[in-house]
Amino acid sequence: MPFIHRRHSETDSDYSRDKYEAYMRQIPCHICSGARLKPEVLAVTLGNKNISEITELSISDCAEFLKNIKLTKREAQIAERVMKEVHARLGFLLDVGLDYLSLARPAATLSGGEAQRIRLATQIGSGLVGVLYVLDEPSIGLHQRDNRRLIETLTHLRDLGNTLIVVEHDEETIRTADWIVDIGPGAGEHGGHVVVSGSYEELIASKESITGAYLSGRKSIAIPSKRRPIDNKRSLLVKGAKENNLQDIDVVVPLGVFVSVTGVSGSGKSTLVNDILYTTLANKLNGARLVPGRHRSVSGVELLDKVVHVDQSPIGRTPRSNPATYTGLFDKVRALFSETTEAKIRGYQQGRFSFNVKGGRCENCSGDGTITIEMNFLPDVYVPCEVCHGARYNRETLEVHYKNKTIADVLNMPIEEAHAFFESVPNIARFLKTLNDVGLGYVRLGQSAPTLSGGEAQRVKLATELQRRSTGRTIYVLDEPTTGLHFEDVSKLLIVLNRLVDTGNTVVVIEHNLDVIKCSDWVIDMGPEGGFRGGLVVAEGTPEDVAKVKASYTGQYLAPMLATNRKVAVKK
Repeated sequence: MPFIHRRHSETDSDYSRDKYEAYMRQIPCHICSGARLKPEVLAVTLGNKNISEITELSISDCAEFLKNIKLTKREAQIAERVMKEVHARLGFLLDVGLDYLSLARPAATLSGGEAQRIRLATQIGSGLVGVLYVLDEPSIGLHQRDNRRLIETLTHLRDLGNTLIVVEHDEETIRTADWIVDIGPGAGEHGGHVVVSGSYEELIASKESITGAYLSGRKSIAIPSKRRPIDNKRSLLVKGAKENNLQDIDVVVPLGVFVSVTGVSGSGKSTLVNDILYTTLANKLNGARLVPGRHRSVSGVELLDKVVHVDQSPIGRTPRSNPATYTGLFDKVRALFSETTEAKIRGYQQGRFSFNVKGGRCENCSGDGTITIEMNFLPDVYVPCEVCHGARYNRETLEVHYKNKTIADVLNMPIEEAHAFFESVPNIARFLKTLNDVGLGYVRLGQSAPTLSGGEAQRVKLATELQRRSTGRTIYVLDEPTTGLHFEDVSKLLIVLNRLVDTGNTVVVIEHNLDVIKCSDWVIDMGPEGGFRGGLVVAEGTPEDVAKVKASYTGQYLAPMLATNRKVAVKK
């Protein structure tokens, strides 16, 4: 143990640190029991509670406790200004829907949406006027109920005399906006134009706008005419889940179908799916060494042979990684170039067409295509290589052609163009067709991984999974896959997920998006509220079953969607 402690404290490598942390576990301090303070400090109380006990309360309970506290005349005089400030700040946090968090919650455990709403609450508290706020998808990770609170907060900021520019795909936020700028019409090479700049009415009247088409009901994601049947003999059973706010619950996850886990923010969805279900399956099926959340058992694991977590993390951290290398497609393209007559005459093997090894690559930039200029106290600057001009290869390699195209030309092709170009090569065309089917036709084959958005990276991963030979015994776990996706992208994502399920696999998604929930075969709705008021299964069944449950917030929003499927869209 001392050896691992020493290596962990001395290493500079994130990889090594993660490796050593697999043998460690955080436990509360045995002296202060996690309070972090000395006994002398904890001896000071207010209303029979010390500072640690007050910060451990949820924000709503903390506000209630401080409101009802009994103070003497002298104490009230001392506390007046402080209490006024505390009540105001707690009020702002309640307004943005964070009533279920505790004040002692570590910042690293907050979701992106929660952190953003805390920053919003801070801005409201500052009372500034004449400020321009720029928000990038503030509705990420929010249930429709919490989203309404967020919109009220944003309109409150506007009414104070501020301007808000919001990048958003959320339907309700778009409807509430005073002015909408719709960029498009398509993505990548097919976009980059202002399609509409005007009111909501102008947006839905526009024939060119895809956003307008979905909001007006001219286009919609179809509700499945029938759900896949549930096989009671094929299911996972999570027993006694009690990590974080989960209240010792048993949950059945049917296999071979499309399952959505829903619920208001903070209701325990991520704890159940990521911390307990995925972690346990990864340990048993993939040989991982992760620490699962507290539960008694997970049965039915023998019905599966693999678990895959498809998140929105980048497919690579360096410019050398791209969709062609990640999917394995580039190996086949290099093999094809090495089979050309010109390559055979020159004796070029497959390795000659790799930009990662010496031989065929441009040595000036080591196959990067760019030169990195390190700047003191500033981010690094990347400039195109002056020798190969971004092509990555040396002159001799670029003299080899396939159908009059060099390997650099192929890497620079959009996927849809490459699909037509390699139509006569089945093993390459199959890969390209899958990437095209998931809506990535506009992405270039050699586009560097860091420039891909989270949604694009996720679809590259899903396309790679679709290429693998299916055993029908794989479970895919996705945490809010629609983050950052437009209605049209959500439609393409659903096609991919349904293809995975059609081959016998199971897809489990944590989701707030009603278009995804309505297309699921089975819904597990957590709640009824967030934090300590949540952690229970409120409803489970088909989307139609959940929509009938009065206690389910998801059901309340799902019912009108199932009834009309957004056929009538009126600005509120």
